[in-house]
Amino acid sequence: MKVSGFTFVRNAIKYNYPVAESIRSILPVCDEFIVAVGNSDDDTRNLIVSIGDPKIRIIDTIWDDSLRQGGRVLAQETDKAFAAISPDSSWAFYLQADEVVHEKFLPEIRAAMEKWEGARHIEGIVFNYVHFWGSYQYFGDSRQWYRREVRIIRNDKQIHSYLDAQGFRKNGKKLDVARVNAAIYHYGWVKPPESQQAKQQSFNRYWHSDSWIEKKIPKSAVYDYSGMDYISHFTGSHPQVMHKRIEGQNWEFTLARSKRKHSVKMALLRFIEKTTGWRVGEYRNYKIVT
Repeated sequence: MKVSGFTFVRNAIKYNYPVAESIRSILPVCDEFIVAVGNSDDDTRNLIVSIGDPKIRIIDTIWDDSLRQGGRVLAQETDKAFAAISPDSSWAFYLQADEVVHEKFLPEIRAAMEKWEGARHIEGIVFNYVHFWGSYQYFGDSRQWYRREVRIIRNDKQIHSYLDAQGFRKNGKKLDVARVNAAIYHYGWVKPPESQQAKQQSFNRYWHSDSWIEKKIPKSAVYDYSGMDYISHFTGSHPQVMHKRIEGQNWEFTLARSKRKHSVKMALLRFIEKTTGWRVGEYRNYKIVT
């Protein structure tokens, strides 16, 4: 069984993405790792080179900055990296530049790929998610966040990144997937407030017009982290590759009271999910078949 990892990245240093940690977190279960490095305003390419692992292969890309609808350019860059993996790989393991896998999950992930390698009806493997918020000690705990997503797919070129690269589809249809008892740790909302605000002002260009950004993105030097409805304290451990970054956290995060008002409906839906595990009306970009 051969496994290819793949990702895309641009301006990782400028916007404080843990992309090196992301790549290193799954290198032990990959035979190669393709990184589509976009035209950056910083030293992102040398950051990837500095990882120093012979499994890593860089392809240089140019982002189409004219695409300003639905984050489509992110899917394009994902597909460029996927297209470059070796044709003899069975599986393709995708991580975004702010996603990291804990080493404790690697044996379970390897076992799942081996188990389903010969089962051609399984087109992907879906992971649980932990979305950290504001600091490494808290995570978003509400319906605002997606609970699961596909991060391992067949090396089947009929599969493509979907919409803004959150998931995948095959010929426009949802993938038939198996679940793995492993989580993706999403650190995209853990940055110094200044970096988070700069990211919001920049990345919203790939979803919205200048007029939308002018109206919706506050003119502030720092990001306001009080907009999340439910936050919980994280009691587990972080991946080893993240320890140095966590120790270097140089901003204070205060768990302020949320500005959001909780409706009776949302409170009821939350109660149902917490007591039964069922998320009413959950959107799934995949079909769990086992």
